[in-house]
Amino acid sequence: MGHNSFGSSFTVTTFGESHGQGLGVIIDGIQSGFCLDIEQLQREMSRRRPGANPLGTERNEQDELVILSGMYEGLTTGTPLAMILYNTNQRSYDYSNLKDVFRPGHADWTFFKKYGVRDIRGGGRSSGRETSARVAAGGVAKQILAQKGIAIFGGTVQVGPVVATKRNWEECDNALTCPDKEAAIRMAALIDQVRSEKDSIGGIIECRVTGLPAGLGEPVFGKLQALLSHAVMSIGAIKGVQFGDGFACATMRGSQFNDQRTSDGFLSNHSGGILGGISSGQEVILQAAVRPTASIGKSQQTVDKQNKTTDLLIEGRHDPCICPRAVVVVEAMVAITLLDLWYTAFGKQK
Repeated sequence: MGHNSFGSSFTVTTFGESHGQGLGVIIDGIQSGFCLDIEQLQREMSRRRPGANPLGTERNEQDELVILSGMYEGLTTGTPLAMILYNTNQRSYDYSNLKDVFRPGHADWTFFKKYGVRDIRGGGRSSGRETSARVAAGGVAKQILAQKGIAIFGGTVQVGPVVATKRNWEECDNALTCPDKEAAIRMAALIDQVRSEKDSIGGIIECRVTGLPAGLGEPVFGKLQALLSHAVMSIGAIKGVQFGDGFACATMRGSQFNDQRTSDGFLSNHSGGILGGISSGQEVILQAAVRPTASIGKSQQTVDKQNKTTDLLIEGRHDPCICPRAVVVVEAMVAITLLDLWYTAFGKQK
């Protein structure tokens, strides 16, 4: 697993910068002869696309995928599948005042300390725009997994103090992809409020997997929840991951938390579909905590390259809440992980 690559049997490598010519992904190890639905893939891209969500950034990128290699007459060839999205709506001058200072909450300082140089235009590789390449790869993985009866879907279940209490997944046709319509209205109002205050807010994304058979994952270092955690935590905005009841298990007793089983099946799913690091055949349930967007319109303290304290006001077009556009990114990383595990366990033709 390289610095910009993820997976072993289904290997995803992303490249490009936020304000460069474009961003892309190379998928190595994909099966041959798969009929990839490009229109469906483009719909996945639109779910994350800047400018497509009224609760997100005003930056408007079309994010139109261009297939460079790995397909012939609509079918995957089994050779590296390369896809690119060209950047078309950059405003790099928004970052001209950042040449000698480091933005609070961003990777500016750590990138500079590691590499001695940094791309000030939106953070370069550290930008959330890098996730567009992940969504492209995840969209491919989703289609292949769907043929195996495995479905991956998610939604925003919390924004700030507003919590979704319902899980009506067939009613997620709102800007937050929230399974609770009433909560979605309150979430949207809160996001509009923090936007008007030139601030941002965090939330929680829930992702579910149905149709996953029992037996995926290894019992020690390759635990399914460990691999999924690695994948989801590699998303820059994610600060925590939990499965099933997660941290709530700290207040429970074994008699409450154990997923008992009868001849008719499991009686509960407190563990989120994973037992001993191996899928149990139940629905996999994970939640990811999303940090508030680092770029806000309020003046903040920082330092310059001479370590002199200064005030900084960040310009540009930024999401007041990352959750609405990040749902599909979490789904993508889950899909990539599961297809990689599937190929390793069962091969590419099953």
